[in-house]
Amino acid sequence: MKREYVLVALFFTIAATFLYLSYRIIIPFFAPICWAAVFVILFFPLYEKLLTRVKVRGLAALIVCVVIVVLIIGPITYLFFALVNEAADAVVKVNAMYKSGQLDKLLTIDLPWIDSMKEKLSQYYDLSKIDLDEIVKDAINKVSGLVVSQTTWLIANGTKAAFYFILMVFTIYYFFKEGEAMVFRLKRLTPLPTEQVSVTFAQLRDVIQATMYGGVVVALIQGLLGGILFLIVGIHSPVFWGAIMAFLSIIPFVGAFIVYVPAGIILVVGGSYVKGVIVILIGSLIISQVDNVIRPYLISGKTAMHPLLLFFCIMGGIALFGLLGIVLGPMIGAIFMTLLKVFELSLHPEATVSAEAETGAPP
Repeated sequence: MKREYVLVALFFTIAATFLYLSYRIIIPFFAPICWAAVFVILFFPLYEKLLTRVKVRGLAALIVCVVIVVLIIGPITYLFFALVNEAADAVVKVNAMYKSGQLDKLLTIDLPWIDSMKEKLSQYYDLSKIDLDEIVKDAINKVSGLVVSQTTWLIANGTKAAFYFILMVFTIYYFFKEGEAMVFRLKRLTPLPTEQVSVTFAQLRDVIQATMYGGVVVALIQGLLGGILFLIVGIHSPVFWGAIMAFLSIIPFVGAFIVYVPAGIILVVGGSYVKGVIVILIGSLIISQVDNVIRPYLISGKTAMHPLLLFFCIMGGIALFGLLGIVLGPMIGAIFMTLLKVFELSLHPEATVSAEAETGAPP
């Protein structure tokens, strides 16, 4: 018995050592692998439809890779550099307005109900301590600084960025081509009966797809519409503000209205009444309603992540991984919830029936 214990301990020690070494080998390429996984999730329905026509996995994967590079990554690269230029311009303009006093005039709205509200609130807190233009200036500087710092990294590490890009496309190809075989192996390693494994992975697929399509895609649409709206009415840096609206739209309990409502109010206060009203109306009736119209269609029949959990996953993901955390945080949250489901099913196998009813997985 002692010999068996020693052999088992030796096996797990060797396994842990090589697991750690594998982690150290993979971790330098963590970002391109994660971005590859994100694009594969988003474009997998297209790959499945294409595969039914061409019948060859390698060819279907290659075609979808070309589509991703041409239609998605190219425009995103252009918009990213445009965003950087506009972010830098926004910082310069805000600082100039701050020094000249124009920012204070824009943020000073002389309305009776606002004065009445200030008077009531002053009983509980000294509002004179709040410097609104300093807060706005600091917020824009921080957001712009994040964007500019990411671009500085790209420029300073151009060769590395190009290598990561090629590696990402290469990974996307093999994820498409052999992804189903990888998932099959993971299912075999899951310590559950076959029917419970099917339910668990169906739930994981639904949560990830609902999060990606219901969050990222909808946010991109709202940011695009917001940027076009700002461009039409003549607001400076439409790409920058469109990107901010897209980012805010991903976060639960927040949204694009945090940008377009103040923009409309500032236009009205500045004398552009028609433009201000148009921004607020189109923002309220079209941009914000995209979430209510398109999201249910994209996540129909899928189990979405709870908004509170999604909020913390996004915030924690950004704090831990930077911009990649916007999509990686929810994915990690979905995997964690699935692991809890595996543990629940191992303790209570009778829960499989109710889980099948929720996910629609076959028994």
